[in-house]
This record gives sequence, structure tokens and C-alpha cells, in this order.
Amino acid sequence: MIDQIKIRLQDQKIDVSDEDIESRLKKLIVDFRVPEGEARRSVLNYFLKEHGVMPAARASSEKVKIADIKETGRWVDLEVKVLDLWEPASETISQTGLVGDGTGSLKFVKWTKSELPDMELGKSYILRRVVTDEFQGRFSVKLNRTSQIEPLDCDIVIGSVAAEFSGALVDLQKGSGLIKRCPVCKRSLAKGVCTEHGKVDGTYDLRIKAVLDDGRRVQDVLINRETTERLVDITLEQAKQMAMEALDHEVVRSMIEGKMMGRYYTVTGPRVDRYLLVESINEMPAASVAQVEELLASLEVA
Repeated sequence: MIDQIKIRLQDQKIDVSDEDIESRLKKLIVDFRVPEGEARRSVLNYFLKEHGVMPAARASSEKVKIADIKETGRWVDLEVKVLDLWEPASETISQTGLVGDGTGSLKFVKWTKSELPDMELGKSYILRRVVTDEFQGRFSVKLNRTSQIEPLDCDIVIGSVAAEFSGALVDLQKGSGLIKRCPVCKRSLAKGVCTEHGKVDGTYDLRIKAVLDDGRRVQDVLINRETTERLVDITLEQAKQMAMEALDHEVVRSMIEGKMMGRYYTVTGPRVDRYLLVESINEMPAASVAQVEELLASLEVA
């Protein structure tokens, strides 16, 4: 790529060192995960402009639906709604989570060095010039310094292809129960601190992050406040009172664990990334004596 850029620059009688070209290429490809072809064009255009030469037009992005994303390294525009926000796994990531439109959902990653504003949970946006990526067979999009985030006045309707899973609840994950969210970006707080906005006065929320196991495979599930309140028969205000009296938020998580751990459930909802976003959940009836005897008999035959 360095040689390709140097040849184009020399055609314009522009002399730039290999080190300068390499530095800019690495910044785009390594730091911002820009596809190599776009990085090469961007670096070439930068040096052309620096030397007073009109650069080539920037490759345009195409407005698509999430279901239209079939390849990596493609620049696209998306109109989406923010479905969930996660704790970034690295300081290089300023925000990550799930976005969706009428055709599906996918993961997004916004790099810290992009210096783009945060998106809010439940709000709709148009994301311009985001690049498609893939990890473990699932597509995602990444926002870098060339991307743009614009709020939408309308509310994007989310399409969902419902999945169903039945199994025993075998783990209630950290971050379940009574939590606090940042009032700005809606991330869950750690000891009153938002990774983006520092120490803030958080707003309370209830949720369940759990794992179901059907004996052959496991499924991570996310259960929102409304469903959590119905499922364990507690309101947000009651959960706050319980935590206040115990001087410990973990008392709510322990209560939920005591009511749900080891029980069997059938859940339905859209499966996004590794999570199933629960829209309905029902406890499965206990096995009858006849079913147990039938199972034992089949094992004896085997």
C-alpha cells in the first residue's frame, strides 16, 4: 500500500517519506479498523490535499437495512434504534451495544478516538458512513472518525424474528437485580461511576441477565424491568426499599436468584448477538410421574 500511494504521489511530483505514509495507514487500519482500501484512499487524499492537489472524491456510503448487510468492509448508512448498551471491554471503545431496525438487529462499536457523541438507550438515529464487520459469524458495524451520528425525530419500529428456548435457569449473572444507569447514556454504573461521564446521580432500573441450559446448549437471556417486575412479583419502588433497608443492592439479586434458580422456563424473543431479548417468559410445569417413568424406561432399554 505504501508503494501504491507513493507512485500516485510521484505522478503529482509530491515527495512523502515511507514513515509518514506508514504512520497514517497504521492509525486508520489499527486504531480505527478502517478497511485497507478505504485507508489507502484516505491517506492518498490527505497528502494530495496537503500539497494543494484536489483529492479524489471520497467513496460514498449507501443507505441500507440491517438485513441487507451480507459482507464486511462495506460503508453504509443505517436508520436504527438503540436496543441495549453494554460496558465497553476496552478503553479504546467509547460505546457498544445493540441497534435495530425493521429487518433485524446487530452489534455496534464506537471507537473512543472517533470523538463521536454517545447514543441514548431507546432513541433513534441515522448512522452515516459506518463500516460493516463480522465476528464469529455475526455481522456488526463500527463507527470511526469518518462516521456521523444524527438523531431522528421519528421512532424506528423494530422488527423481530422471534426465537424460542426452553431450559433450566442455571446462572444469574452480575448486573442483575437493582442497578443504576447513567442519566445521559443509560449505561449501567459501577459504584456510581459511568465509564463515559464519570461520577453521576444514576437512575434506578431492574433487569435480569441469566443463562438457560437445556442439557445440550446454553442461551444468555436479557429480561427488562417490566417483565422482571411481573416475574418475581416486585416493583422497582419495592426493590429500592428492600435495598435501602439492607444497605445493599445485592439483596435484590439474591431474592431473584432464590425465586428463579434451577426452575425451568420457556422464553421467546429476538436473538441478537449472544442474547435472547425476552419478550415473553413462562415457567414450565414440573415433569409428571408418568414422564419420569417413561424416561427411566427408555434409559433401561438403551
